[in-house]
Amino acid sequence: MKSNLRSARWFEPDDLRGFGHRSRLMQMGYSKEDWHGRPVIAIVNTWSDINPCHAHFRLRVEDVKRGVLQAGGFPIELPALSLSENFVKPTTMLYRNLLAIETEELLRSHPVDGAVLMGGCDKTTPGLLLGAISMDLPCIFLPAGPMLRGNLRGEVLGSGADTWKYWDDRRAGKIGIEEWQGVEAGIARSYGHCMTMGTAATMTALADTLGLCLTGSSSIPAADANHIRMAAACGRRAVEMVNENLCPSSVLSRASFDNALNVAMAMGCSTNAIIHLIALSRRAGFPLTLDDFHTAGQRVPVLANIRPSGERYLMEDFFYAGGLKALMVQMGDLLDGTAKTVTGQTLGDEIAGAESFLPDVIRGLDNPVSSEPAMAVLRGNLAPQGAVLKPSAADPRLLNHRGPALVFDSYAEMKARIDEPSLGVTADTVLIMRGAGPQGGPGMPEWGMLPIPKYLLEQGVRDMVRISDARMSGTSYGACILHVSPEAHVGGPLALVQTGDTIVIDARAGRIEMDVSEDELARRRTAWSAPVAKAGRGYGWVYAHHIMQADQGCDFDFLETGFGASAPEPEIL
Repeated sequence: MKSNLRSARWFEPDDLRGFGHRSRLMQMGYSKEDWHGRPVIAIVNTWSDINPCHAHFRLRVEDVKRGVLQAGGFPIELPALSLSENFVKPTTMLYRNLLAIETEELLRSHPVDGAVLMGGCDKTTPGLLLGAISMDLPCIFLPAGPMLRGNLRGEVLGSGADTWKYWDDRRAGKIGIEEWQGVEAGIARSYGHCMTMGTAATMTALADTLGLCLTGSSSIPAADANHIRMAAACGRRAVEMVNENLCPSSVLSRASFDNALNVAMAMGCSTNAIIHLIALSRRAGFPLTLDDFHTAGQRVPVLANIRPSGERYLMEDFFYAGGLKALMVQMGDLLDGTAKTVTGQTLGDEIAGAESFLPDVIRGLDNPVSSEPAMAVLRGNLAPQGAVLKPSAADPRLLNHRGPALVFDSYAEMKARIDEPSLGVTADTVLIMRGAGPQGGPGMPEWGMLPIPKYLLEQGVRDMVRISDARMSGTSYGACILHVSPEAHVGGPLALVQTGDTIVIDARAGRIEMDVSEDELARRRTAWSAPVAKAGRGYGWVYAHHIMQADQGCDFDFLETGFGASAPEPEIL
């Protein structure tokens, strides 16, 4: 009897190609009993020797294989771009879409029936999911999990957030090299992604909320034995999903993305979540806009007391408090429990009975972490297509601000000049850096948390209004207005602002303006000329010609679902 498995097209035909496929499997030591009639599960593994977030994936892949075998499947590991956030330059965001392409084509071109997607470091989660959504085979996402808390002489350290804090202290002369080296050695104590509510923790939690993980698995610390058991469970569930033909298109819905929006706000999410969630929603056919994020920010309070929006706690505490399931229960009617998940159950079924065991870590709606929203979208003549701000992580006094601009045309210029006293920067100055957007960066690097001048740090200044077309790390904090769209590189109004212009910010009203007349802006536009392209060939050329702006999710235009039909199943001739 012929199998209806997709992989059977490779392995069952009694012809020359079928012979070749079977004989090459046998070359690797497999026999017919290993593959015949069994779902073939691709394990798309983003491990590498230079990705600390995924250091444990070298071992976890064996746990996934164990689960696949337990459920009667045949596992095959397919390595993919690792995209190590710490080391890839100029930014991993330049390559998120390349991982999406690779994931889609790995699944399309190989004899696989379903997949386990292993990711967690910032861009790996959206990259893997974008590709999986477009390919639409049964897929389950295995989150890398947060690392353990950092430590310095008994004090808890958090990824990123404490890096910036102690670096400012060192620049201000408050700590010396010995303490700084203690931070360096103590802030990252285990494998796993950042344990603050940065982009990695945000995006794995949103993959979980979308229903693409074993519900609640994103909260498990990477070094916890529960993570090993979860990995095996992902392998087992992937086989079952093939038998049930449970694909992303069967799971994702408008309710899934509305839930993700609301959970993002309740977590005090990374600003990067906006770009990735917009891209994912457009691929899935349920497009979100910046306005959806702004509305959700006004409606949903921050309930997770996790830094940088929170004051004290980290993701390890979040797990002990009950994790994502507990947070979702606390949200009550703000969550649509009818949304589906890869478990085969609804989200409501999956979280039933969960509770917050540490009510200061995961709070209720009547006791939010901040009176300010996790996200606000600002528009005006400086950002007609929008810019984003994380009010819950900013000094409240700066949310309504008026001050003179100091403009830098590149990160290199800003870095070289920011500490010059002759610049005349005061605490009221609005620091602006441009040329760091999707095309200008290229790749929209995390340069948006501009440093405060050293002489202001010495005076005790710890926050200023900063504006750019860049992104910033989700572990960062401050009154940083990011993702200005359209970016300066393509002639957006940010390209026209000049040092000395008055900038007006009203975050609560969603307003960002430069106090410059229309006539003067028209004159400046006439004088403006486009920057020279940075890449004349290769991937950089493709990227520059097809990347979309931040408010559209920074996908490639030709990858979006509406661009055209996907490639058909490969012919085997």
